[in-house]
Amino acid sequence: MAEQKRHDPEDGTKGPLDLMPLFAKELVAGGLAGGFAKTVVAPLERVKILFQTRRAEFQSTGLIGSAVRIAKTEGLLGFYRGNGASVARIIPYAAIHYTSYEEYRRLIIQTFPDVWKGPTLDLVAGSLSGGTAVLFTYPLDLTRTKLAYQIVSPTKLGASGMVNNEQVYRGITDCLTRTYREGGIRGLYRGVAPTLVGIFPYAGLKFYFYEEMKRHVPEEYNKSIMAKLTCGSVAGLLGQTFTYPLEVVRRQMQIQKLQPSDNAELKGTLKSILLIAQRQGWKQLFSGLSINYIKVVPSSAIGFTVYDTMKLYLRVPSREKTAVEN
Repeated sequence: MAEQKRHDPEDGTKGPLDLMPLFAKELVAGGLAGGFAKTVVAPLERVKILFQTRRAEFQSTGLIGSAVRIAKTEGLLGFYRGNGASVARIIPYAAIHYTSYEEYRRLIIQTFPDVWKGPTLDLVAGSLSGGTAVLFTYPLDLTRTKLAYQIVSPTKLGASGMVNNEQVYRGITDCLTRTYREGGIRGLYRGVAPTLVGIFPYAGLKFYFYEEMKRHVPEEYNKSIMAKLTCGSVAGLLGQTFTYPLEVVRRQMQIQKLQPSDNAELKGTLKSILLIAQRQGWKQLFSGLSINYIKVVPSSAIGFTVYDTMKLYLRVPSREKTAVEN
């Protein structure tokens, strides 16, 4: 029986993976990493958003009580309400985030070869890539938050789309369409300012801590899944802690139009922080942080690990080799 012909990198032939452009491989790796990580932690993300936006209804019941309420009200699928929008957002977001990080990193090295080296490089490239990804995908993040804010099944909706005087959306397309009709482009980007203010330090610190921790991993453990999981966990944990109040502001700005009209309108990041602290207390700025810790550890760990693993599978060259070729 003739032996099946396989791709051999030493004989000069190229397989499908070798024909893929570098940026395409990074896009695929980043998109898969983001989508997989987000789906794993979707139930915790749903509870966290309700903690951030429905303070009186959910904080008093705690994590377990909130989970029980969602299960009774909406069933198991209730934990994944808004996850379709979340995954639809996170796949392009993560793809752009990881790919632009690599591109910014290469660009900075080429532009400032004798200056930008070491952890500062990861901090700057991570910050810029985070801002880039947010600007491209923010309307889907807004949609995810509005859908997760709902605690009524869309099947119970009347023709008006209202339940208990609250606006309820039937899905991603319905939410995007109606949000645009109500506020135009500005409506689709409501809350983007605190998001950008928060993502610059968060994304920068996340990449900084991850790459810095990997530099201290012994060489024999560089490809270890556990080492990557550990580095990703700590990186996400530290990055989130410093920027969490800005996420609370963003969530409350996103669902502002869905709340009673007598609530004070949130305008401007700093003013919104002060208003939330004044009206709801300083603790509200950290509402859901404990849940976020539980969520961010596996999310960051899985995201970074899947990304690095996919880069190996797709035969993405090392950064050092890429820098030399350029």
